[in-house]
Amino acid sequence: MAENALDRMAPERRRRLIRVAAEEFAGAGYDRASLNVIIKRCGLSKSSFYHVIASKQELFDRVVRDLAAELVERIRIPAPEELSGDAFWPGVDAIFARLLEAAGEDQALVALGRMLYGPGAADEQVTSATWSAVEGWIDAALLVGRDSGAVRDDLPSALQRRLVFAVLRAMDEWSLTQPDVADLESLARAQYEAIRRLLGT
Repeated sequence: MAENALDRMAPERRRRLIRVAAEEFAGAGYDRASLNVIIKRCGLSKSSFYHVIASKQELFDRVVRDLAAELVERIRIPAPEELSGDAFWPGVDAIFARLLEAAGEDQALVALGRMLYGPGAADEQVTSATWSAVEGWIDAALLVGRDSGAVRDDLPSALQRRLVFAVLRAMDEWSLTQPDVADLESLARAQYEAIRRLLGT
């Protein structure tokens, strides 16, 4: 019932709830995030809030799902086979550019990243599903890149996938959890170039 009630909430009110909650979870971490702060900032009564959301965990899960779906839609991730041949690096470059643009235009998408790495994400079921989807796409894209000659193939593909995913996660987590990084865009570009050098033929 709660999920259906949230789906029926006016789109602008739901958007505000998701973004305010993302900011609170990203800033305070799951355990210290306050539903009272979220309720107050959204201008909701407690009764109307609990009509649409049953718990902190349900709200966290919905924020991750909604923002991840929005991010995927905004950056238009192609099917890995669309990156075959000479399209591999131009296609990956385009995904990276759209990702930077989305993060620059909507701080809730940056908050999503901080939520995925933040402390106390409860049972981690939703975040695990998100990472599994990302890793699956990377795996398939790397195979296409190797078959196309755009990605080096001197390592076993399973090792290469694990290496790339571990490096990407380490870079992403470090960037999103450092409070004093002045220019995230420049850092992201440098990290992307490092990944290109790691994979390039």
